[in-house]
Amino acid sequence: MNENTPEPAENDAELPDIEFQSPGRFSVHNPAPAQAQSPGWEPAPFRLGEHERMERFSAPDGARAHALALMQQARRLLCIYSPDLEPWLYHNSAIQEACTRLLISDPKCQMRILVRDLSRAVKDGHRLLALSRRLSSNFQIRRINPDHPSEDLAYLIADDRGLLVRPETGQFAGYTLYNDPGRTRLQQTRFDQAWDLSITDPDLRSFLL
Repeated sequence: MNENTPEPAENDAELPDIEFQSPGRFSVHNPAPAQAQSPGWEPAPFRLGEHERMERFSAPDGARAHALALMQQARRLLCIYSPDLEPWLYHNSAIQEACTRLLISDPKCQMRILVRDLSRAVKDGHRLLALSRRLSSNFQIRRINPDHPSEDLAYLIADDRGLLVRPETGQFAGYTLYNDPGRTRLQQTRFDQAWDLSITDPDLRSFLL
């Protein structure tokens, strides 16, 4: 024993060992983000201006794949005719990127959208509405004129030969044409006629301001 170590006092009692028991592991649960990121979409493997066969789809994933393929490959013009800018189909980062790439590639490239009702998109937010605010010089959105006859369907036109059509807006089913100038030209004519009669939506005007 070290000679400098003091002798224990008579009243010093040895304390018992403390027994420690782990309460176990705790899990930390962070709240989920308010808006989870959309899963990545893959475009359909068909070439605009080359693929001759009509491609039918019956589910949302099919419509998304064909819409993305057309929008990524368009080089001059995109036209959308929609009841409410269908968030399940067009409110996606890949769709926004495809439209942005087209619009900034050349000032002559155009995107036009005709919508029956924009209130939901304005209220909830929509990627294409945000894009139209940024690139308003060659991207326009207008409302289908309720005082004139209109088509009860939804479609997307890509350049002069790509066409995606959903004959019934309440259903996902439809078809896509990748190289049909005749039908695409006919649908473009109908779109242009509706565009000439279209009006500016007050909801959209307040959003853009």
